[in-house]
Amino acid sequence: MKPPETYLMDGRRFTQEELSEIQETVQLFGKLSLTELVQTICEHMNWFTPTGTCKIDACRKLLEELEARGALQLPKRVQVVKKREQVTVTSRSETQPEIVAELEDVSPVSLELVSGKDPNALWAEFVERYHYLGYKRPFGVHQRYFLRSGSGAPLGCLLMAGASKLLAAREQWIGWTERQRLRNIHLVVNNARFLILPWVHVKNLASHVLAQLVRRIGDDWERNWGYRPVLLETFVDVAQYQATCYRAANWIFLGETTGRGRQRPGKEYASSPKALYVYALTKDFRKRLCAEG
Repeated sequence: MKPPETYLMDGRRFTQEELSEIQETVQLFGKLSLTELVQTICEHMNWFTPTGTCKIDACRKLLEELEARGALQLPKRVQVVKKREQVTVTSRSETQPEIVAELEDVSPVSLELVSGKDPNALWAEFVERYHYLGYKRPFGVHQRYFLRSGSGAPLGCLLMAGASKLLAAREQWIGWTERQRLRNIHLVVNNARFLILPWVHVKNLASHVLAQLVRRIGDDWERNWGYRPVLLETFVDVAQYQATCYRAANWIFLGETTGRGRQRPGKEYASSPKALYVYALTKDFRKRLCAEG
């Protein structure tokens, strides 16, 4: 059903184009919970309170009214008890004997999709304990991987998640408009965590894993989320790392962030300068990202 010409909600008037984008987002991210869907739409629409938080209640009301008009169908409501997720670090993630080897000695190295309560808990333990950013529960679309040796020993962890909403260097490099970005940002996926466990010393392991990732991320993402990404991005803390593995795997350097972090009206998030790297998964990625519909 075609959405109304315009819609006024909580002091903001949405155009038909914006309402159509909301319809498409609801259809595209049908596997998200209603709470995650509302958060995603607020981010895409830049719909925030003066203090910088998402207008959750207003967005939920807008979606419910559009659903009542027959313009879209929301995910089924599921009653959940909200609990702050904490990672319990156990002996399972303690330092193990060093693995000092050549790549061929631990081959075939595999990327294993993490599924199930116990594997996810162990993955979170490793990341909380050994990644410099620690563990943070990913919001919205995401995939976790274990890196394993041919013998099955864990070598590291990897997380793919939704792209950053706004990056000046990326937007300039892609050449898309604001409307195109809002419509197609889901086609960009962020390598949010990449951890080689500290007792693993295997030359070229990281770049080998990244080469595997770009070959299979499209199939994995489509299987889990219903569409294929066309571009990958990642940030590298320039104070701690040189991005050697990304450069060796042919990722493209686009520039450094300012270090000011994400900013919203009345709120700013501190950060340190990061190098932005991207990798195109298809030859026509720019055409796909700049598509109008």
